[in-house]
Order: sequence, then C-alpha cells, then structure tokens
Amino acid sequence: MIVGIAGYSGHGLVVAESAISSGIDVRYYLEKFPAVTNPLGLVHGGFEGDEMFFSESRIEAFILGIGDNKIRSKLFSIFEKNHKHVLTVIDPSAQVSKFSKIGQGAYIGKLASVNILAEVEKGCIINTGAIVEHETKIGEFTHVAPGAVIAGGVSIGSYSFIGANAVIKNGVSIGNNVIIGAGCVVVSNFPDNTIIVGNPGREMRRK
Repeated sequence: MIVGIAGYSGHGLVVAESAISSGIDVRYYLEKFPAVTNPLGLVHGGFEGDEMFFSESRIEAFILGIGDNKIRSKLFSIFEKNHKHVLTVIDPSAQVSKFSKIGQGAYIGKLASVNILAEVEKGCIINTGAIVEHETKIGEFTHVAPGAVIAGGVSIGSYSFIGANAVIKNGVSIGNNVIIGAGCVVVSNFPDNTIIVGNPGREMRRK
C-alpha cells in the first residue's frame, strides 16, 4: 500500500516518524510546495487541494499530520469523500490497552498511555507522554497535548484542546470545542466553547 502523510512540518514530522517506526511504508508527503527540511527523505506527492490530485495521485492511503483540529477534520472528510483510507498511527513506544478503543485516523504518540476501557475517537491526537486513564472517553478530533494527564472516567467532547501538562481530575466532564490551557488543573465540569486556565481551572471566557 502506498502511503502519504498530509502535513510535513512540526507535528507532521513527528507523526511520520512514528508511522515509519511502527512499520507503515510512508513514501510521500502532501504540501503545496516541496519541503525545505526533509529529514525522513519522503517524496513530495503534491497537494490534496489541487483539482486533479485524486485522479492523478498514486497514493492509496493517508496519515493525518496536522495538529489543528478543524483542519485535520476537513482533511479526513476530503480523503473519505474520495474513497481513500485514513490510517491510525500508534508509536511503538506507546502503551495502549487491548481493551481500549482507538478510532480511525487517530495518533497515539511517543510514550503516551491509553489505559483499559478508554475510548479515543477518530482523528484524535494523544501526543507525546500524555496519559488517558481507564474508562475515559475523548471525542473526535480532540488534541491532547504532550504531558497532559487525564484521570479515570473523564469525558471530553469533540474538537477540544487539552494543553501541555494539563491535569483533569477523575470523573470530570468537558464539553465540545473547549480549550484547556497549558498546566491547567481541572477539577470541575465545563460546558461547550469554554476556555479554561489556572489552578484550579476557571473559565476565562466563551469562544
């Protein structure tokens, strides 16, 4: 299977390296222009936004290498619409329970942990060293940044962002499209479209 990664800078490089380490034969990257930095030696495979891309490209399956939730979701839809498979990437160093559920197109990063009965929906990112504890549910296209700790039985909606080294107390419910700041400690529930900062976490404003 010929595989390409959509997005090849920053987060995309991290995902591509994990994919290759896990045995996925990634050969191409998708960007508007050839990459200036190409440590993995991939071939520029064009840009998914070009009119003739899907009729001319040899790439059969794709990996999502974009950190932004909404853009990642848009790319997933584009590939799905064009009948292309989106691959899930789990870094070999990650610890993922066989009793957890990982959705299509998700990325589980280096040294991340996803424990028993946790559910990570499609298009999510569980980034470097993040912990998703038992029975926690994370909605689609949510990004859990490096070092974040999500305790057991937490519910997080879709399109949310959990900042680096944030901590969410067990049993807490977080809505859709929520931003939790880096280092924030969340000990109570918060609704959709909230920005949360501080220790303990408090609502800064609604988006």
